[in-house]
Amino acid sequence: MAVFTRSAFLGLAVVLSVLAGAANAQLSPNFYSTSCPKLAGIVRWGMASAVRKEKRMAASIVRLFFHDCFVNGCDGSILLDDTSSFTGEKNAGPNANSARGYEVIDAIKTQVEAACKATVSCADILALAARDGVNLVGGSIWIVPLGRKDSRTASQSAANSNLPGPGSSLATLISMFGNKNLSPQDMTALSGAHTIGRSQCQFFRNRIYTESNINASFATLRQGTCPRSGGDRNLAPFDVQTADTFDNAYYQNLVGQRGLLHSDQELFNGGSQDALVRQYSSSPARFSADFATAMVKMGNLLPSSGTQEIRLNCRKPN
Repeated sequence: MAVFTRSAFLGLAVVLSVLAGAANAQLSPNFYSTSCPKLAGIVRWGMASAVRKEKRMAASIVRLFFHDCFVNGCDGSILLDDTSSFTGEKNAGPNANSARGYEVIDAIKTQVEAACKATVSCADILALAARDGVNLVGGSIWIVPLGRKDSRTASQSAANSNLPGPGSSLATLISMFGNKNLSPQDMTALSGAHTIGRSQCQFFRNRIYTESNINASFATLRQGTCPRSGGDRNLAPFDVQTADTFDNAYYQNLVGQRGLLHSDQELFNGGSQDALVRQYSSSPARFSADFATAMVKMGNLLPSSGTQEIRLNCRKPN
Protein backbone atom coordinates (compact mmCIF):
# COMPACT_ATOMS: atom_id res chain seq x y z
CA MET A 1 0.00 0.00 0.00
CA ALA A 2 1.25 3.49 -0.81
CA VAL A 3 2.69 5.45 2.11
CA PHE A 4 2.91 9.24 2.08
CA THR A 5 4.83 11.46 4.44
CA ARG A 6 3.24 14.67 5.61
CA SER A 7 5.70 16.76 3.61
CA ALA A 8 5.03 14.77 0.44
CA PHE A 9 1.29 15.06 0.92
CA LEU A 10 1.50 18.82 1.44
CA GLY A 11 3.67 19.18 -1.64
CA LEU A 12 1.12 17.28 -3.70
CA ALA A 13 -1.61 19.42 -2.18
CA VAL A 14 -0.03 22.61 -3.49
CA VAL A 15 0.29 21.26 -7.03
CA LEU A 16 -3.20 19.79 -7.22
CA SER A 17 -4.80 22.75 -5.47
CA VAL A 18 -3.57 24.94 -8.31
CA LEU A 19 -4.81 22.41 -10.87
CA ALA A 20 -8.22 22.15 -9.23
CA GLY A 21 -8.63 25.89 -8.87
CA ALA A 22 -7.85 26.43 -12.52
CA ALA A 23 -10.19 23.66 -13.59
CA ASN A 24 -13.24 24.92 -11.75
CA ALA A 25 -13.24 28.20 -9.85
CA GLN A 26 -16.46 27.25 -8.06
CA LEU A 27 -14.72 24.50 -6.12
CA SER A 28 -11.81 24.72 -3.70
CA PRO A 29 -9.88 22.17 -1.64
CA ASN A 30 -10.11 24.66 1.25
CA PHE A 31 -13.88 25.16 1.07
CA TYR A 32 -14.51 23.73 4.56
CA SER A 33 -11.21 24.73 6.18
CA THR A 34 -12.96 26.96 8.72
CA SER A 35 -16.57 25.70 8.66
CA CYS A 36 -15.71 21.99 9.08
CA PRO A 37 -11.98 21.54 9.66
CA LYS A 38 -12.29 17.90 10.77
CA LEU A 39 -14.15 16.82 7.63
CA ALA A 40 -11.29 14.99 5.90
CA GLY A 41 -10.46 13.02 9.03
CA ILE A 42 -14.06 12.01 9.61
CA VAL A 43 -14.48 10.74 6.05
CA ARG A 44 -11.13 8.96 6.15
CA TRP A 45 -12.03 7.19 9.39
CA GLY A 46 -15.41 6.15 8.02
CA MET A 47 -13.92 4.73 4.83
CA ALA A 48 -11.10 2.99 6.70
CA SER A 49 -13.69 1.29 8.89
CA ALA A 50 -15.80 0.23 5.88
CA VAL A 51 -12.82 -1.08 3.89
CA ARG A 52 -11.53 -2.93 6.93
CA LYS A 53 -14.85 -4.80 7.07
CA GLU A 54 -14.96 -5.43 3.32
CA LYS A 55 -12.20 -4.47 0.88
CA ARG A 56 -14.65 -4.52 -2.02
CA MET A 57 -16.36 -1.48 -0.55
CA ALA A 58 -13.57 0.74 -1.89
CA ALA A 59 -14.61 -0.15 -5.44
CA SER A 60 -18.30 0.23 -4.63
CA ILE A 61 -17.85 3.80 -3.42
CA VAL A 62 -15.72 4.75 -6.44
CA ARG A 63 -18.51 3.38 -8.65
CA LEU A 64 -21.14 5.41 -6.78
CA PHE A 65 -19.09 8.56 -7.39
CA PHE A 66 -18.69 7.80 -11.10
CA HIS A 67 -22.40 7.05 -11.50
CA ASP A 68 -23.28 10.22 -9.60
CA CYS A 69 -21.07 12.52 -11.66
CA PHE A 70 -22.15 11.14 -15.03
CA VAL A 71 -25.82 11.95 -14.36
CA ASN A 72 -26.35 15.72 -14.24
CA GLY A 73 -23.04 16.34 -12.51
CA CYS A 74 -21.62 15.45 -9.10
CA ASP A 75 -24.61 16.44 -6.99
CA GLY A 76 -25.35 13.42 -4.80
CA SER A 77 -28.45 12.58 -6.83
CA ILE A 78 -27.62 8.87 -6.88
CA LEU A 79 -28.03 8.78 -3.09
CA LEU A 80 -31.69 9.87 -3.17
CA ASP A 81 -34.48 7.38 -2.56
CA ASP A 82 -37.60 7.55 -4.74
CA THR A 83 -40.29 10.00 -3.63
CA SER A 84 -43.84 10.74 -4.68
CA SER A 85 -42.54 13.49 -6.96
CA PHE A 86 -39.66 11.70 -8.73
CA THR A 87 -38.26 8.27 -9.52
CA GLY A 88 -34.61 8.27 -8.57
CA GLU A 89 -31.47 6.69 -9.94
CA LYS A 90 -31.00 3.78 -7.54
CA ASN A 91 -33.19 1.46 -9.60
CA ALA A 92 -32.02 2.59 -13.04
CA GLY A 93 -30.63 -0.21 -15.20
CA PRO A 94 -26.94 0.50 -14.45
CA ASN A 95 -27.58 0.70 -10.69
CA ALA A 96 -30.38 -1.73 -9.78
CA ASN A 97 -29.13 -4.62 -7.66
CA SER A 98 -25.53 -3.58 -8.27
CA ALA A 99 -24.83 -0.08 -6.92
CA ARG A 100 -23.95 -0.39 -3.26
CA GLY A 101 -22.33 1.41 -0.35
CA TYR A 102 -25.17 3.80 0.41
CA GLU A 103 -25.08 2.85 4.09
CA VAL A 104 -21.38 3.76 4.25
CA ILE A 105 -22.11 7.29 3.04
CA ASP A 106 -25.04 7.48 5.48
CA ALA A 107 -22.78 6.56 8.39
CA ILE A 108 -20.15 9.11 7.41
CA LYS A 109 -22.82 11.78 6.93
CA THR A 110 -24.11 11.13 10.47
CA GLN A 111 -20.64 11.74 11.88
CA VAL A 112 -20.12 14.85 9.73
CA GLU A 113 -23.47 16.29 10.83
CA ALA A 114 -22.52 15.73 14.46
CA ALA A 115 -19.35 17.76 13.92
CA CYS A 116 -20.63 20.39 11.45
CA LYS A 117 -24.41 20.70 11.31
CA ALA A 118 -25.93 21.48 7.89
CA THR A 119 -22.56 22.44 6.41
CA VAL A 120 -21.16 19.65 4.19
CA SER A 121 -22.97 18.28 1.15
CA CYS A 122 -23.48 14.58 0.53
CA ALA A 123 -21.90 15.13 -2.89
CA ASP A 124 -18.66 16.32 -1.28
CA ILE A 125 -18.67 13.44 1.20
CA LEU A 126 -18.98 11.00 -1.71
CA ALA A 127 -16.11 12.68 -3.58
CA LEU A 128 -13.82 12.44 -0.56
CA ALA A 129 -14.90 8.88 0.20
CA ALA A 130 -14.07 7.75 -3.35
CA ARG A 131 -10.58 9.26 -3.09
CA ASP A 132 -9.96 7.61 0.27
CA GLY A 133 -11.29 4.27 -0.94
CA VAL A 134 -8.71 4.22 -3.74
CA ASN A 135 -5.87 5.14 -1.42
CA LEU A 136 -6.84 2.67 1.31
CA VAL A 137 -6.41 -0.27 -1.07
CA GLY A 138 -3.05 0.84 -2.41
CA GLY A 139 -3.83 3.61 -4.89
CA SER A 140 -2.64 7.18 -5.05
CA ILE A 141 -4.05 10.16 -3.21
CA TRP A 142 -5.09 13.53 -4.59
CA ILE A 143 -6.57 16.75 -3.33
CA VAL A 144 -10.35 16.90 -3.79
CA PRO A 145 -11.85 20.28 -4.74
CA LEU A 146 -14.92 20.89 -2.57
CA GLY A 147 -17.99 23.10 -2.46
CA ARG A 148 -20.58 21.00 -4.29
CA LYS A 149 -24.24 21.24 -3.38
CA ASP A 150 -26.82 18.46 -3.29
CA SER A 151 -29.61 18.20 -5.80
CA ARG A 152 -33.21 18.07 -4.61
CA THR A 153 -34.22 15.61 -7.31
CA ALA A 154 -32.93 12.68 -9.34
CA SER A 155 -33.66 11.18 -12.74
CA GLN A 156 -33.88 7.48 -13.51
CA SER A 157 -34.15 8.20 -17.23
CA ALA A 158 -30.96 10.30 -17.14
CA ALA A 159 -29.13 7.47 -15.38
CA ASN A 160 -30.32 5.02 -18.00
CA SER A 161 -29.11 7.20 -20.87
CA ASN A 162 -25.88 8.70 -19.53
CA LEU A 163 -23.98 5.72 -18.14
CA PRO A 164 -22.03 3.51 -20.59
CA GLY A 165 -22.91 -0.18 -20.41
CA PRO A 166 -20.68 -3.27 -20.19
CA GLY A 167 -21.23 -4.04 -23.87
CA SER A 168 -20.14 -0.59 -25.07
CA SER A 169 -17.82 -0.26 -28.05
CA LEU A 170 -14.70 1.91 -27.94
CA ALA A 171 -16.46 4.50 -30.11
CA THR A 172 -19.38 4.62 -27.68
CA LEU A 173 -17.09 4.96 -24.68
CA ILE A 174 -15.14 7.81 -26.29
CA SER A 175 -18.39 9.54 -27.26
CA MET A 176 -20.10 9.19 -23.86
CA PHE A 177 -17.04 10.38 -21.95
CA GLY A 178 -16.57 13.15 -24.50
CA ASN A 179 -20.11 14.32 -23.77
CA LYS A 180 -18.82 15.02 -20.24
CA ASN A 181 -15.74 16.89 -21.54
CA LEU A 182 -13.54 13.92 -20.66
CA SER A 183 -10.91 12.97 -23.22
CA PRO A 184 -10.14 9.47 -24.52
CA GLN A 185 -7.11 9.50 -22.21
CA ASP A 186 -9.34 10.41 -19.26
CA MET A 187 -11.69 7.58 -20.22
CA THR A 188 -8.89 5.03 -20.42
CA ALA A 189 -7.40 6.17 -17.12
CA LEU A 190 -10.76 6.19 -15.31
CA SER A 191 -11.50 2.70 -16.64
CA GLY A 192 -8.52 1.61 -14.55
CA ALA A 193 -10.84 1.76 -11.53
CA HIS A 194 -11.72 -1.76 -12.70
CA THR A 195 -8.45 -2.86 -11.13
CA ILE A 196 -10.65 -3.37 -8.05
CA GLY A 197 -14.22 -4.54 -7.64
CA ARG A 198 -16.47 -7.26 -8.99
CA SER A 199 -18.96 -7.72 -11.83
CA GLN A 200 -22.04 -9.90 -12.08
CA CYS A 201 -22.07 -12.87 -14.45
CA GLN A 202 -24.92 -11.39 -16.50
CA PHE A 203 -22.65 -8.56 -17.61
CA PHE A 204 -19.75 -10.70 -18.87
CA ARG A 205 -21.45 -13.98 -19.89
CA ASN A 206 -21.55 -13.11 -23.58
CA ARG A 207 -17.86 -12.21 -23.59
CA ILE A 208 -16.60 -15.43 -22.01
CA TYR A 209 -18.74 -17.69 -24.20
CA THR A 210 -18.86 -15.99 -27.60
CA GLU A 211 -16.00 -13.51 -28.09
CA SER A 212 -12.76 -14.48 -29.79
CA ASN A 213 -10.42 -11.79 -28.41
CA ILE A 214 -10.19 -13.48 -25.02
CA ASN A 215 -7.51 -15.63 -23.42
CA ALA A 216 -8.83 -19.21 -23.50
CA SER A 217 -7.67 -20.10 -20.00
CA PHE A 218 -9.22 -16.93 -18.61
CA ALA A 219 -12.52 -17.68 -20.34
CA THR A 220 -12.54 -21.19 -18.90
CA LEU A 221 -11.78 -19.84 -15.43
CA ARG A 222 -14.68 -17.42 -15.53
CA GLN A 223 -17.05 -20.02 -17.00
CA GLY A 224 -16.52 -22.00 -13.79
CA THR A 225 -18.69 -19.55 -11.85
CA CYS A 226 -20.74 -18.07 -14.69
CA PRO A 227 -22.82 -20.74 -16.46
CA ARG A 228 -24.46 -20.25 -19.85
CA SER A 229 -27.80 -19.86 -18.07
CA GLY A 230 -28.59 -19.02 -14.47
CA GLY A 231 -26.28 -17.52 -11.88
CA ASP A 232 -26.79 -14.02 -13.25
CA ARG A 233 -25.59 -12.37 -10.04
CA ASN A 234 -22.58 -14.60 -9.46
CA LEU A 235 -19.56 -12.35 -8.97
CA ALA A 236 -16.09 -12.36 -10.49
CA PRO A 237 -13.24 -9.88 -9.93
CA PHE A 238 -12.41 -7.45 -12.71
CA ASP A 239 -8.71 -7.99 -12.06
CA VAL A 240 -7.66 -11.64 -12.20
CA GLN A 241 -4.25 -10.82 -10.66
CA THR A 242 -4.79 -8.52 -7.65
CA ALA A 243 -8.53 -8.25 -7.17
CA ASP A 244 -8.54 -5.92 -4.16
CA THR A 245 -5.39 -3.87 -4.75
CA PHE A 246 -5.45 -0.62 -6.70
CA ASP A 247 -2.60 -1.01 -9.18
CA ASN A 248 -1.97 -1.17 -12.93
CA ALA A 249 -2.65 -4.90 -13.30
CA TYR A 250 -5.95 -4.12 -15.05
CA TYR A 251 -4.01 -2.90 -18.08
CA GLN A 252 -1.69 -5.91 -18.01
CA ASN A 253 -4.83 -8.04 -18.12
CA LEU A 254 -6.09 -6.16 -21.18
CA VAL A 255 -2.81 -6.68 -23.02
CA GLY A 256 -3.16 -10.41 -22.26
CA GLN A 257 -6.81 -10.43 -23.47
CA ARG A 258 -8.09 -10.98 -19.95
CA GLY A 259 -10.49 -8.05 -19.77
CA LEU A 260 -13.66 -9.17 -17.97
CA LEU A 261 -16.21 -6.98 -19.74
CA HIS A 262 -16.53 -6.39 -23.46
CA SER A 263 -16.10 -2.67 -22.74
CA ASP A 264 -12.87 -3.39 -20.85
CA GLN A 265 -11.25 -5.29 -23.70
CA GLU A 266 -12.37 -2.63 -26.18
CA LEU A 267 -9.60 -0.43 -24.76
CA PHE A 268 -7.05 -2.87 -26.18
CA ASN A 269 -8.40 -4.36 -29.36
CA GLY A 270 -6.52 -2.78 -32.23
CA GLY A 271 -7.94 0.68 -31.61
CA SER A 272 -6.85 4.19 -30.64
CA GLN A 273 -6.18 3.40 -26.96
CA ASP A 274 -3.85 0.43 -27.46
CA ALA A 275 -0.67 2.46 -27.06
CA LEU A 276 -1.89 4.15 -23.88
CA VAL A 277 -2.98 0.82 -22.39
CA ARG A 278 0.51 -0.54 -23.07
CA GLN A 279 2.03 2.50 -21.34
CA TYR A 280 -0.18 2.07 -18.29
CA SER A 281 0.56 -1.66 -18.18
CA SER A 282 4.27 -0.97 -17.78
CA SER A 283 4.18 2.31 -15.85
CA PRO A 284 2.25 2.36 -12.56
CA ALA A 285 3.36 5.94 -11.99
CA ARG A 286 1.94 7.17 -15.31
CA PHE A 287 -1.39 5.44 -14.64
CA SER A 288 -1.55 6.74 -11.08
CA ALA A 289 -0.92 10.33 -12.13
CA ASP A 290 -3.39 10.25 -15.03
CA PHE A 291 -6.06 8.56 -12.90
CA ALA A 292 -5.81 11.23 -10.20
CA THR A 293 -5.99 14.01 -12.79
CA ALA A 294 -9.03 12.42 -14.45
CA MET A 295 -10.80 11.94 -11.10
CA VAL A 296 -10.40 15.63 -10.31
CA LYS A 297 -11.64 16.52 -13.78
CA MET A 298 -14.68 14.24 -13.48
CA GLY A 299 -15.35 15.58 -10.00
CA ASN A 300 -15.59 19.08 -11.46
CA LEU A 301 -18.74 18.11 -13.39
CA LEU A 302 -21.43 20.26 -11.83
CA PRO A 303 -25.17 20.58 -12.54
CA SER A 304 -26.04 23.26 -15.06
CA SER A 305 -29.38 24.00 -13.44
CA GLY A 306 -31.78 22.99 -10.68
CA THR A 307 -32.37 23.87 -7.04
CA GLN A 308 -29.62 22.71 -4.71
CA GLU A 309 -29.05 22.50 -0.97
CA ILE A 310 -27.02 20.90 1.79
CA ARG A 311 -29.00 17.75 2.55
CA LEU A 312 -29.29 16.75 6.19
CA ASN A 313 -30.07 13.17 5.16
CA CYS A 314 -28.39 11.94 1.98
CA ARG A 315 -31.41 9.80 1.08
CA LYS A 316 -33.99 12.59 0.91
CA PRO A 317 -34.33 16.29 0.15
CA ASN A 318 -34.72 18.57 3.17
